Amino acid sequence: MLEVKELRKTFDDYCAVDDLTFTVKPGSIMGLIGQNGAGKTTTFRLILDFLKADRGEILWEGKPIGKNEYDIIGYLPEERGLYPKISIQDQLVYFAQLRGKTKKEIEPKIDEWMERFQVKGKKTDKVKTLSKGNQQKVQLIATLIHEPKLIILDEPFSGLDPVNAELLKEGILSLKKSGSCVIFSSHNMDHVEKICDHLIMLNNGQTVLDGVVHEIRQSFGRTKVFLESQLTVEEVEAIPGVKRVQPREDESLEITLSDPEAGKILFEAATKNGYIPMFNQQPPTLEEIFKQKVGERHE
Repeated sequence: MLEVKELRKTFDDYCAVDDLTFTVKPGSIMGLIGQNGAGKTTTFRLILDFLKADRGEILWEGKPIGKNEYDIIGYLPEERGLYPKISIQDQLVYFAQLRGKTKKEIEPKIDEWMERFQVKGKKTDKVKTLSKGNQQKVQLIATLIHEPKLIILDEPFSGLDPVNAELLKEGILSLKKSGSCVIFSSHNMDHVEKICDHLIMLNNGQTVLDGVVHEIRQSFGRTKVFLESQLTVEEVEAIPGVKRVQPREDESLEITLSDPEAGKILFEAATKNGYIPMFNQQPPTLEEIFKQKVGERHE
């Protein structure tokens, strides 16, 4: 289990991380989200001891993380770094050896990992011959092949097409099943929402949201309605509690409510003549919530 307690880091007069506290239990995934400069990468570098905190504690299984614990960590930085003139196999063996594994332990696993992430190429191919997407997969395999217990992924979905992003998502979920603690950052809130058990949202180094994803969304109320009916935009806008109406390409309406209770009035108006194809009332998305929270901080 990873525990971060009251972590603080400043650079001169700038506070990059301000009293950050969270716990990641074995077999769980935590998402760390926020704008560029929110403090995500700084937090990762503090955990990895690349930076020294001004104050606070970082504990693994109840003890400060030391040299012996770094072999059980897998880290994928946002800035990818591979050796282009070295083969996939030699590269994976080298990185695993840095984490205390032997060539004999790692070589039999390379084919399995390349197949899992559908790397296009042979393990004897040099990295420079691979496409950008396949290079990213090799970098991810290098992060995971030593079977770390704590995995830190900084923007792992960056640059991946939807197919490869889905492969990565499945890979992260498999690590969860194996009992690893996983932390990842992403600008794509959809990925966060689908795979995270727990969420920390940062803004200017401060925690603005902390909790289970669906509970966070529910706490903001069901203020979003997707409606397909005979009601016009003008008729919907006239209903008390309707804040905004946005027509969509499929001719349905995306409606934002100032009060979730207005959904009942809207439903009654939409169904007064019977059946309607769609009425879906749900909480705001994580992306909408984040924009709201960031906006509050800048007011």
